[in-house]
Amino acid sequence: MANIKSSKKRVLIAERNRLRNVAFKTSIKTAVKKVLELAKAEDKDALNAALSKAYQLCDKAVSKGVLHKNTAARKKSRLTKAVNKLQAAK
Repeated sequence: MANIKSSKKRVLIAERNRLRNVAFKTSIKTAVKKVLELAKAEDKDALNAALSKAYQLCDKAVSKGVLHKNTAARKKSRLTKAVNKLQAAK
């Protein structure tokens, strides 16, 4: 642990930010899994709603600085591609 007061504060803030970032990334992963499960099912409305939510979470992560914009774009693209593949397989 640091000795300087501002350094101690930065350590605490960095840990708080890390936990927020981990929570955000986890929510994105959960949303992606939910979309992939719904893609295997028949419910189109629920699938579209879940896909929209996953997109929204990715975009919000970019605006908060949790994800890079290209990373979010890649995740959204791969998710859409996977959903289309699952839909075509039916």
